[in-house]
Amino acid sequence: MQKHTEDFRLFELDWLRIFAILSIFLFHSLRFFDSEGWHVKNPMQYTGVDPLIKFFVLWIMPIMFVISGASVYYALGKRKSSAFLKARALRLLVPLVVGIFSHVMWQVYLERVTHGQFRGSFFRFIPHYFDGLYGFDGNFAWMGLHLWYLEVLFVFSLIFMPLLLWLRNGSGRRLLIGLARRLAGPIGIYLPAVPIILLLALPNPDSFLAGRFWGGWSLAAHAFFFLNGFLLVSENSFYDRVRRMRWISLTAGSALAVGLMIWYSRSGEPVYGTAYYTQILSFYGLAAWSWVLAIIGFGANHLRSDRPYLAHLNEGVLPFYVMHQTVLLTVGYFIVDTSLSSFAKWGLIAGISLAVCAGLYEALI
Repeated sequence: MQKHTEDFRLFELDWLRIFAILSIFLFHSLRFFDSEGWHVKNPMQYTGVDPLIKFFVLWIMPIMFVISGASVYYALGKRKSSAFLKARALRLLVPLVVGIFSHVMWQVYLERVTHGQFRGSFFRFIPHYFDGLYGFDGNFAWMGLHLWYLEVLFVFSLIFMPLLLWLRNGSGRRLLIGLARRLAGPIGIYLPAVPIILLLALPNPDSFLAGRFWGGWSLAAHAFFFLNGFLLVSENSFYDRVRRMRWISLTAGSALAVGLMIWYSRSGEPVYGTAYYTQILSFYGLAAWSWVLAIIGFGANHLRSDRPYLAHLNEGVLPFYVMHQTVLLTVGYFIVDTSLSSFAKWGLIAGISLAVCAGLYEALI
């Protein structure tokens, strides 16, 4: 049994945050080449990339929100509510607003130019950036494009703060610990997937809260991943059970992911209201939670250690996330139309973009 998670810093969360951001970078570097629409596309797209993209979507934002929920658990133990909100605003809203009115504008410009929706220089496009809302036949990226995560995370922190403070430091703490201990069984650690499954399978996907417009997931599902992250680190027996069952979670997540891909390839896109829709979305939610538990479990078992460079890397996570998609799209814009092979294009886009992001952080930030 490991020492209670409140008594020391969980370095594995820092390592996993770095892993998740690098995974998002890899995910976006592949978006030039899959068959779905994106801001800038390679002339040749490949359906063979689609399963890899779908696999990333299955767990990449869920793990981000789980890590964020766990981080909030520790942050609320160290700060008053006013200090917590001030820190959240500085960390999340400032880069979001700056991004919306600067480099995100450039991303929208590249999309409009490469999709034949605008002709002219970036400076000519700037006044048109404020024509309508992006996603609603307009240009203004009110959600910051890839920075939507910062926006949603701030809203969650604001909305759930009274509840989380009550559970963390108030009279609700006994309820939180009791729930975590009850879930610390071989089956119990999978039960937090139930609300996620229900929110995926039952509501109309065309609605705002249930629509899967946010990294392939709905806002409601993201909210429960966030809350589950808070629950996950609240009591050691639950967290330790996740660690000990990491191989079972990985096996379950892998089997479910493969099964879902085969099922989807044979039966096609599910239609809301059908039994197929309910079934496949239910298994999808369970698969995602299994992958989250596997990733957290392996992190808890193998990454619970500090390194001299961990603090430096962890400080660079947010700036890297903020700038990475703008850099990728800019580099990709100049490479995708060359005569190189697609694999060479991807290698150059990913390699150059990674170097540019690292260089900008070290030199300017």
